[in-house]
Amino acid sequence: MANKIINNNKILLNHIFSILTQTINLSILALLFSLESLFILQKWGPVYHSLTALSFLIFTIAKHHLSNPSPLYLVDFSCLKPPTHCRVPRSTYIEHVKMLDFLDEESVSFMAKVLKHSGQGEQTYLPPAIHFIPPKSSHHEATQEVHMALFPVLEDLLSKTNTSATDIDVLIVNCSGFCPSPSLSSIVVKKFGMREDVKSFTISGMGCSASALAIDMAGDILKSRGESNAVILSTEILSTGWYPGRDSAMQVLNCVFRMGAAAMLVSNKREVRKRAKYRMVCSVRTQRAFDDKGYYSAFRDEDSDGFTGVCLNTDLLQVAGETLRSNITILGRKILPYTEMIMYTISVMKKKYFDKSMEIYVPNFKSVVQHFCLPASGKPLIREIGKGLKLGEREIEAALMTLHRFGNQSSSSLWYELCYIEAKEMVKKGDRVWQLGMGSGPKCNSLVWECIRPIVREAQRGVWADCIDSYPR
Repeated sequence: MANKIINNNKILLNHIFSILTQTINLSILALLFSLESLFILQKWGPVYHSLTALSFLIFTIAKHHLSNPSPLYLVDFSCLKPPTHCRVPRSTYIEHVKMLDFLDEESVSFMAKVLKHSGQGEQTYLPPAIHFIPPKSSHHEATQEVHMALFPVLEDLLSKTNTSATDIDVLIVNCSGFCPSPSLSSIVVKKFGMREDVKSFTISGMGCSASALAIDMAGDILKSRGESNAVILSTEILSTGWYPGRDSAMQVLNCVFRMGAAAMLVSNKREVRKRAKYRMVCSVRTQRAFDDKGYYSAFRDEDSDGFTGVCLNTDLLQVAGETLRSNITILGRKILPYTEMIMYTISVMKKKYFDKSMEIYVPNFKSVVQHFCLPASGKPLIREIGKGLKLGEREIEAALMTLHRFGNQSSSSLWYELCYIEAKEMVKKGDRVWQLGMGSGPKCNSLVWECIRPIVREAQRGVWADCIDSYPR
């Protein structure tokens, strides 16, 4: 009851402040208009008209400055470390798969091969529902996984940022495959007793790029709201995503996706700058859903036996390259120096009009970005993206090590990678971090952050605390 009274008082104060601000603005404009009318009626000299014009100019500049939205800050973030009993070594996974009577030797052999070449280690996690033989895929099990994934990670974020759930103005939850009613955001609002005027959103079907997309979405919402706090919760619920069939194109996701979740607090409040870790430099979102080849490259469908799964097309890598190319072209215009853009443009012109066999110049993103968080979808894709961007082992290290320790956690993987970079104490004040999310649709979302304060002692409190000294391996 006390919290509800406090929340109602906050809402009332916000309305009063908004009305007061508009009243002051209208009063100033009315005063200037009255003065100018007086000067005209009294036929006073030009100097008085100039004074009115100058006053109006100062008012306009001041209003623009005060109303101009402040940058988007990443105050802090947290990643989920699932309980130890959820770990699934590769040998255990294959042993369980062999016990499934609907899979033949060919299917088991295929899944073992995918696991071997995926880049995953022996300590990745699957939710309890997948440990059953056969795995459980009920609504109840999926809801329990939501509680296990989202509640602890949000509690940790609120604790480490000294933030109350009632301080959250915007809540965004992203999960591609599980869309219950009430929504995931409603489940979180109820659990944490958030305010009645919190703006809550649930994003589904956006794939591995969803957390980067949600950050961009939060930034747009905060611009329209004024100074506010937004929390983004990112996860993938696997309990309902298990494919119980024999189609190898659909079995791949059973092998590569693992349990994980991340929570991020972003804000455009000016006072958070002193404690925030990063400032948003820019964000870029592109997609290729207009193209049939791209649209069907990763597609949820039914197999010949009526079982639902996500089919990965053989064109997936080519589509990923085309989607990435369009994204980095736009990103490059925003952050690269003119010399790099000129060299890129010249190479494109040469290839188009003079020598079609020549390779297009790849801009040197390492000249403006120090750290890279790449899609952790698999070792081959990570290395292919690294090769395409001319990145070295150091730049792709975070993605490879995250994949090895935690597996492909869909949209939350980008935050485990950033956590890895911080735990290694690589990030210095002034450094830039590029988070690149790619998902079905297909979509490509880029976030570029600038570190605005020293990042210290993260190795002792993050998800990498018990193993960071053993990486890279």
